[in-house]
Amino acid sequence: MIRSELVQRVADANPELPLKDVEHLVSVIFEAISAHLVAGGRVELRGFGAFSTRARDARTGRNPRTGEPVDVSAKRVPYFKPGKEMRERLNVA
Repeated sequence: MIRSELVQRVADANPELPLKDVEHLVSVIFEAISAHLVAGGRVELRGFGAFSTRARDARTGRNPRTGEPVDVSAKRVPYFKPGKEMRERLNVA
């Protein structure tokens, strides 16, 4: 699913809301999640999962084309851990 499909599904489920308002709502939610992660926080959506960041140490990688060593700096990367309810829904036989 892409962002526009999400906006359309929310709009279909709430026909009383104009599409422009739904687009704004989705943007505000994504921005709030992003801003909290940038600040080093964790975002938990009960029944869905939790977004957080993890630290990656600096390392030496390889250029796949030439095989030359390349220094990769330390960084934080986004991480998602699905909640119990989400895992159960995904693994229904």
